[in-house]
Formats: sequence, structure tokens, C-alpha cells
Amino acid sequence: MASRIHRILAAALLAVPALAATPVAVQSRAPVAVQDQRDLEIQQRVAAIVAQGRGRIGVAAMDLDGGGQILVNGDMPFPMASTAKVAVAATFLEGVEQGRFRLDQQLPMMMPVTEPVSARSAAAPLRPGQVLTAQGLMELMITRSNNHATDGLITAVGGIGPVNAWLTRNGIVGQRLDSTMATLVRDDGRVNPATTIDTRTSSTPRAMVALLGAIDRGGVLSPQSRAVLLDTMTRTSTGKNRIRAGLPEGTLVAHKTGTLAGVTDDVGIVRLPDGRHLAVAIFVTGPESHTVHANLIAQITRTLYDGYSQPATRGAQEIVRR
Repeated sequence: MASRIHRILAAALLAVPALAATPVAVQSRAPVAVQDQRDLEIQQRVAAIVAQGRGRIGVAAMDLDGGGQILVNGDMPFPMASTAKVAVAATFLEGVEQGRFRLDQQLPMMMPVTEPVSARSAAAPLRPGQVLTAQGLMELMITRSNNHATDGLITAVGGIGPVNAWLTRNGIVGQRLDSTMATLVRDDGRVNPATTIDTRTSSTPRAMVALLGAIDRGGVLSPQSRAVLLDTMTRTSTGKNRIRAGLPEGTLVAHKTGTLAGVTDDVGIVRLPDGRHLAVAIFVTGPESHTVHANLIAQITRTLYDGYSQPATRGAQEIVRR
């Protein structure tokens, strides 16, 4: 097992960094979103695709360089599943910047301990597992969506509290982590996400795009930390039939997927043909299969990509960012 993980890491770390290598101006906040006729037309086309689903679907997208934005169910909470790992990574990287952690320090994966159903605790108990560098854990957490690696980093930063504190401190409203990945997986399926709005470990599409924009614009992480996180996200190997499937071949994208029972998510930053960056968050719930959900995500992504590849026509209304 150890040699297999190290082979995965070695292959992944040889990948050439892509999206994060493009210089961007460091800003304290993403630009104010402005809807013009182009945005309204894109939003209508996305809403038509969303209407094909049989559950709840949320979409947000923001042109981080031009300021345009669309929202469909943008302020409704959705299960984050593994897309929550973006905030976990950012929280750990802030600790690196502050000198509390190092990317080369050795940390254990945290493994779930089997417990009798009759004696289940509120949080799934964990035990230390294989030891890797922090950067190795982050690589597995993002590119392979490894839950044990994620719980290793959550444990290292002091639990879910510091992750939520990081989100609050950086103005991300509408997103929160309520458990370790072990607990999230253990309790998966207890509610129907298509009909029940469960605010535990959830995010609104607006909040996720705000998080992605804050990371991409350089306002919440140092340039070095931003490069580590976004470069890692360009190597994501999960969900190839989601956002990636909706983009022309060769398009650079840094993204993170999430999957639970009845839940199929993908969020990320797409580079448009002229170099602008488009933050995208798509959350799909419903009784259909993950394959059907993925097809909806790919359709929505292509609509967003084609629409925002066109020049904006300024006018219309300004959307106040919260």
C-alpha cells in the first residue's frame, strides 16, 4: 500500500503546473459582479439545463477578470461532499505561511475505527495510519479525493473549528464544515439531499464561487500557497466526466469534485481562451445516477464556457457581493 501511494505521488508531482503559473494581479477581493445582457442570456440557458434535473441543482459562475456573474439557486445550501477539501487545504496552507506547519513535515493519515452501530458516537473515531509529508497528504486529498489524507490534515490544523474560522475570517458566508470525512461518509444517505436542505457540511453556490475567487485573486493566500493549491487542483483525476468533459480539449482547469449518495458536485477555476479566469460551482442532487448528474454538469460547464468566452456588453445591474 505504501509503495503504491508513493508511486501515485511521484507521478502526480511530475505534472507540469498549469493554471496557477499565469501571473494575476494580487487583490484583496474579487471584482464586483456586474450582470449585463450576456450574463442574463447565459443564466437563462443554464436555468433551462437545470430544469432537466429531478432534484435540487445549484450553479454559480463569476468572470474573475471581467466581473460578470450568474446564479441559479445561488443562495441555497447544498451538500459539499469532497469539495469541502478546498477550504481544508487553504486552512493548512495559511498555517504554513504563519510558520506553524511545513509542507515537508511528516503527518499521519487518519483512519476510521470500526464501531458497533448500536454504540455510534457523534463523530466517527479515528486512529493514525500511514505517515506522509503534508504535501503528500494534500496531493492525495485533492487529486484522488482521499478521505484519510483529508482527515489527517483536518486533525493537523486542530479539527473542523479552525477550518470554519478561516472561512469566517476571510468573509466566506454560506459555507461550513461540520464533520471529518470519516463521519461524513459514515452518515451518508441518512437524508435525501434532493428534497431535504441539510445545512451540515454545506455550501451555497455563491459561497463556493466566493471562496474560489478569493483563492485565485491572491487575497487570502500568499502567491506561493496559491500556486501550491491551484497547481494541485489542475491534477485532479476524479470526475473526468463532469467539468472537464464540458470543456474543449486542452482547456486548463483547477477543480475539485464531490460525491455522496444522490450528490454529484464539481467546482473550480477555468481559463478562458483570452486568459480570463472563470470560477464555477455546480452542485447536483437527485434520484438519477452520478452519470446523469455528470452529464448535466458537463452541459452547464460548456454553456458557461461558451458564453463567457464572448465579450461582455456592459450595462444592466450591479450585484452587491456579500
